[in-house]
Amino acid sequence: MYDIIILGSGPAGLTAAIYCARANKKTLIIAGDTLGGQTAEIANLENFPGYMGSGMDWIQSTLKQATGFGAEIVYASATDIKWDNDFNYTIICDNGKTYNASAVIMGTGARARRLEIQGAKELLGQGVSYCATCDGFFYSGKKVLVIGGGNSALNDALYLADLAKEVQIIYRKSSFTRAEAIIRDRVAARKNITPVFNTELTAIRKKEDSETGELVAVTTTGDEIVCDGIFVAIGHEANTDYLDESIKRDDVGRIESSSLPNGLFVAGDEKSGIKMQVATAVGSGCSAAMDAISYVNTKGN
Repeated sequence: MYDIIILGSGPAGLTAAIYCARANKKTLIIAGDTLGGQTAEIANLENFPGYMGSGMDWIQSTLKQATGFGAEIVYASATDIKWDNDFNYTIICDNGKTYNASAVIMGTGARARRLEIQGAKELLGQGVSYCATCDGFFYSGKKVLVIGGGNSALNDALYLADLAKEVQIIYRKSSFTRAEAIIRDRVAARKNITPVFNTELTAIRKKEDSETGELVAVTTTGDEIVCDGIFVAIGHEANTDYLDESIKRDDVGRIESSSLPNGLFVAGDEKSGIKMQVATAVGSGCSAAMDAISYVNTKGN
């Protein structure tokens, strides 16, 4: 029996683990299949105060801090959460085990929103990718497309521009108004990045007779763009599929805190209304942890 179980090993979850373990609460991190979530994929984390480096390095350092205070970690994913009339929680996981706690902090984050057009699903891993830092290496010296117009899409384009010969950013609006000015300026300064505005894709297919596996991206105007790879960055959806319908969520699956029973808390990208940044995830992880600690102390009395 744990005092507090934390679901997720991103910035929110690991920050919560530091606070809970440091408060001498028996703490378990159910980390998911891999450590760190989206933050682990950030090549250069440069907007978190006091740190500039890779996202994975920051995650590993933060985990070391949490476990140094006594937090435990298991690599599994929650498939269900149950609670009784006294709000004692049971977490059912995909490793075949169950874990019990007096309080639970949900910080499982979000996943990339899928591109729902013809060919996108079928060609996943065969030229279509949702992770530039994971798959960019395979496109050195080649031509790639980035789909999206926010910070994530532009950062992906900048990362890929160091590897690929040519990067085109396909965006449905007329300008990158959603992205920060500093990132827009960096994109504008790169000679091998070309924005293609007021454009969306309707289909992706393999190019016939291509010896190198080129793709053909069909646009809303009927134009066809030949490229070697397509990287999608069109937003995120919360990882909340393990919850039942009693937990209220918004249109992208993010949890509304007001719907939670006693002892169940939410932090990070899984929480409705929060800005999806490492700094805000850390802050919400701290807040959720302090609330959970107070709840456990009160419940114990």
